[in-house]
Amino acid sequence: MNVPFGDSRREVEEIRPEIEAAIRSVLDSGWFILGENVKRFEKAFAEYCGVQHAVGVGSGTEALHLALVACGVGHGDEVITVPNTAVPTASAISFAGARPVFVDVEPDTLLMNADLLEKAITPKTKAVVPVHLFGQMADVGKIVEIAHAHGIPVVEDACQAHGAEWHGKRPGQVGDLAAYSFYPSKNLGAYGDGGAVVTNNAELAERVWLLRNYGQKKRYYHSIVGFNSRLDEMQAAILTAKLPHLDAWNRRRRGLAQRYLAGLREAGVVLPVEAPGRKHVYHLFVIRHPQRDALQAHLEARGVKTLI
Repeated sequence: MNVPFGDSRREVEEIRPEIEAAIRSVLDSGWFILGENVKRFEKAFAEYCGVQHAVGVGSGTEALHLALVACGVGHGDEVITVPNTAVPTASAISFAGARPVFVDVEPDTLLMNADLLEKAITPKTKAVVPVHLFGQMADVGKIVEIAHAHGIPVVEDACQAHGAEWHGKRPGQVGDLAAYSFYPSKNLGAYGDGGAVVTNNAELAERVWLLRNYGQKKRYYHSIVGFNSRLDEMQAAILTAKLPHLDAWNRRRRGLAQRYLAGLREAGVVLPVEAPGRKHVYHLFVIRHPQRDALQAHLEARGVKTLI
């Protein structure tokens, strides 16, 4: 038996003609940075997310970083997030000059415990970053309600939540902004690095748009200090070709997850929980076991790859 943790080659083979056509179109155009392919993908992805604006950037980390800067986060500030997220979430907060403050997660979903948020807020808190881990959205409605009562913006980390829903709403529809990653292993992945910030707030979208390209609104005219964080034309074209397949791929993930849930129910492991009102897209199927390392070794010996 050989069950790899992930194999993008199967996905490529499903849509190879579309991918090759997308790549050829960019090569034939001779335009590789911030052209029509980026505009086309931004429009399509905003529509998919149910928001007014999407801004393509260089990576998911940069999406979080630029979103925080756009919200006014800076040196000496605090940003609340969760401790079990990937390092880039805390890195993005640090890049903005702020200090990450951690609140614990719910024991069943492993997502931000909104009941603990209020106590973590201080006069230095300038943003809250709930992380939609493993393919499921946190209780973003309650988180936004608490944060906004204190005048604090919410930046959703949706880097693992492409297509996930909270009561019918997707990331960016409830929080002030949402940050996505298109790392190749994501549910919607590029064939290189890429990311996007989505929002319904035109002013915040404009700030991110400026920040991603050295702060220039017009070439060589820089209105603010910005960065070099641009989604390139090649990745935008590839993502545009892949986006129409995302919902079908997510349905397949959900179907496989149901098979795992049924088959492992009596296996003595703690299984993932889909909270009421959520649509889990199973970027990862995370299980817990008191003898974690021994279980991993047992699976490895039988050709089943896992990660911790």
